[in-house]
Amino acid sequence: MDKIFFSILLGFLFSVLVSPLVIKFMKKLKANQAIYEYVDMHKSKVGTPTMGGLIFLIGTIASSFCVFQGSNKLATICLVCFASFAVIGFLDDFLKVKLKRNLGLKPYQKIIGQLAISVIIAVFAYNNPFVGSEIFVPFVSKTIDLGWFFIPFCIFIFLATTNAVNLTDGLDGLAGGVSFAFFVGFLGVAYVVLRTLNIFDATYLEEYKNILIVVGGVIGSLLAYLISNCHPATIFMGDTGSLAIGGLVSVVCIFTKQVLLIPILGLLFVWTAISVIVQVIYYKATKKRVFLMAPFHHHLEKKGMKETKIVAVYTIVTLMLSVLSIFLAIVLNS
Repeated sequence: MDKIFFSILLGFLFSVLVSPLVIKFMKKLKANQAIYEYVDMHKSKVGTPTMGGLIFLIGTIASSFCVFQGSNKLATICLVCFASFAVIGFLDDFLKVKLKRNLGLKPYQKIIGQLAISVIIAVFAYNNPFVGSEIFVPFVSKTIDLGWFFIPFCIFIFLATTNAVNLTDGLDGLAGGVSFAFFVGFLGVAYVVLRTLNIFDATYLEEYKNILIVVGGVIGSLLAYLISNCHPATIFMGDTGSLAIGGLVSVVCIFTKQVLLIPILGLLFVWTAISVIVQVIYYKATKKRVFLMAPFHHHLEKKGMKETKIVAVYTIVTLMLSVLSIFLAIVLNS
């Protein structure tokens, strides 16, 4: 556990140090976030630099490799996946900045990139002796074997999670705060379950612990990033950060067999995506809207709720879900 805490501290330190450099570089490049015309509440944010996801990406990768101990193949692949989704997001952000428009990569181009990474990771996990086709029942060490269905299931998890996190990135500190709370809960539950497993394979134990070190690194890095991203934000994570976080959430849950924790700890990611889907389907069918604006956090803004309060509520709810999940894991495994 001491290695995980050390990773949190290093992730925070590296990200704090790199933050002013990234912000300065993005300002120099004039990499300003494009603000959608219909989000009139955010006109004051025009000119704020984007691609801030590089801050916690660098912090997480640097801290992880400083703390890794023993076999770290799975953890390294988690970081590669993290960076790969960041590349897709970076290309999207870069094109928006370069072409000075809200549209970067076309939707099908983003999906193709996400799908390619998802297929590779899913097939790898299915054939890896430390992962296989089993997933844990939430909070306990009992497993369910999905067989060959594990591969399409994991692909769905990647696509759903990355896009849900991307949709949540709409307010200062929202995606970062909710993601931080998610990873805290995941780390707690995964660590409790790890202590209940009778793992006799030293390599598997090292692999599992190193994945938790990666999670520790991103927790510390996100905290440091939020210093610059809390309202009023001096930098946004952009798709560079939101797709990267979605990819990391997916891969660490898949590799630790804790996939079913995603809709529990990530309830507000799920709700954000559902609010958009409901809005689109209902509008196409009736030409009327369920919400004043989707995703739901924009609906709350339109209703008059302050941006900082929305972010606080979303983060606190996710933290409480994390606390409850850790509590249930402790009780059910005692």
